Amino acid sequence: MSNTPKTKKSASTLATLFKVLKYLKHYKWLVLLSLNLALVAVTRSLYFPVMLGKAMDIIIEAGRVDFDALRPMLVRAVVIVIVTTFAQWLMNVCNNRITFGIARRLRRDAFEHIQRLPLSYLDRHPVGDTVNRVVSDVDQFTDGLLMGFSQFFMGISTILGTLVFMIKINAPLALWVVVITPLSLFVASFIAKRTFALSQKQSETRAEQAAYIDEMIGNHKVVAAFSREDECLAEFDEINGRLGDCSRRATFFSSLTNPSTRFVNNLVYAGVALIGALMSVATGGVSLTVGQLTTFLTYANQYTKPFNEISGVIAELQNALACAARLFELMDAPAETPDAPDAAVLSHGDVDGKVVLRDVEFSYTPDRELIKDLNLELCEGQRVAIVGPTGCGKTTVINLLMRFYDVDGGSIEVSGHNVKDITRHSLRSSYGMVLQDTWLKNATVRENIAMGREDATDEEIIAAAKAAHADGFIRRLPNGYDTVLGEGGGSLSQGQKQLLCIARVFLALPPMLILDEATSSIDTRTELKIQNAFAALMKGRTSFIVAHRLSTIREADVILVMNNGRIEEQGTHDELLAHGGFYSKLYKSQFEG
Repeated sequence: MSNTPKTKKSASTLATLFKVLKYLKHYKWLVLLSLNLALVAVTRSLYFPVMLGKAMDIIIEAGRVDFDALRPMLVRAVVIVIVTTFAQWLMNVCNNRITFGIARRLRRDAFEHIQRLPLSYLDRHPVGDTVNRVVSDVDQFTDGLLMGFSQFFMGISTILGTLVFMIKINAPLALWVVVITPLSLFVASFIAKRTFALSQKQSETRAEQAAYIDEMIGNHKVVAAFSREDECLAEFDEINGRLGDCSRRATFFSSLTNPSTRFVNNLVYAGVALIGALMSVATGGVSLTVGQLTTFLTYANQYTKPFNEISGVIAELQNALACAARLFELMDAPAETPDAPDAAVLSHGDVDGKVVLRDVEFSYTPDRELIKDLNLELCEGQRVAIVGPTGCGKTTVINLLMRFYDVDGGSIEVSGHNVKDITRHSLRSSYGMVLQDTWLKNATVRENIAMGREDATDEEIIAAAKAAHADGFIRRLPNGYDTVLGEGGGSLSQGQKQLLCIARVFLALPPMLILDEATSSIDTRTELKIQNAFAALMKGRTSFIVAHRLSTIREADVILVMNNGRIEEQGTHDELLAHGGFYSKLYKSQFEG
């Protein structure tokens, strides 16, 4: 028999709780210290009503205030207040270290796991959603966990302690309190079940909003160019409206907890006061003195108060566990298949540039075939151009060569080794990549160029920049090579960013090259110079050139014409033109259309 949704949700919540407890074991000594401090604070605060009751009886029995008898009690009361306050402060320090320590570990582990995730996962999930899980969801989880540590331990200790004292004072009256008070927990549980689902929906919608904001800000120029501001605002308002609706409902249900439980607890307090007063009057203070009744009422209030706090904690923990579940969903995503224990580590000297693709099959989704029966054999030092219409599989071949994705069928070999038998690091270090999309980190120009060779000297960095024709504009920057670039390259033009990426390749000097529209953002004059520099760099190196502008690949040794994931034609530029096939049509559409 299949599990019901309710059972599955309970199992999921329990699994999330166990994962949180695994992180808690790193702070077991702080947890024990926090528990002991909670006991100290509770026991000292519970002794205070005893002295209050005795003081009340002394005043009533003597008929006058006996200051000599009251003075020691006042001194003890001051000491109790000081000890209790210090214990609570120290307990809060411990709880803060525990909760924020767990948050630090969660974010560290989540970020480490992201580094190990396959590219396919990151392609399928919006960046904003992933960021929201690591940042916002961890914050929400930390808030709930901190409240749990701060109030849950003391609440349980207070309930047990006051129960013992109340039974010692008057067992029947204590029974009345014990029987009625748990009603508040039933009320809180009823509300919490609805709060959890709404909190989970709130987190998901918040992540959707973060992903949308990230997408729109990252592509603001495109939005402005197509005058899509009003449409984007309308879409944002729709998401924001849904977030406001589910947030309002979640807040409404969670806010019902405290007043509902307080109502039940006030009924308990009123019942204790009425029954206790009648008992005291009926027995003339024999079974229950006025001082004992005062003490009992204080304990009854202390006994019911934690139920209010715990019910509030339960609502917060429901939200915290919902956020934690989203984070653990990210952390439980299957990591990239690790390198085999005996995987080969290729040095640059081991790579001869021979690349063979045998019967390669690949698709991003099972229902849509992309590459099938792709066969290719490249010799050392060949310059291979890959051309074809958009979506034919050109960039996919590059992803497979770099092993960003693994083939579904067939094999790819580099220097006689199946790429699956080579460590990813050494395989990718064997290629130098320049892509149409540039990536620069928030660092100096010098550090961005030396990303592939951090041990490079200043002379080598400058020589690489000169080879890439980037030295001129770099020296015109405010601090030259020490200029700090902002996120994504700051105010540099797209062409300048691409020149810096080209300089990285000239510095690293890998045995093989991948150029995917490497000069697409560079002016024609500089492009001619870069092409000449690339020609010198490609000598003796197997090079893959992906290009839409067919004029840039005339000198390639082999041109692969792809269409629908297959190689339609291959040969030199002149051979393909003479053949009059698909390549010829592409070429004529650019230069004779």
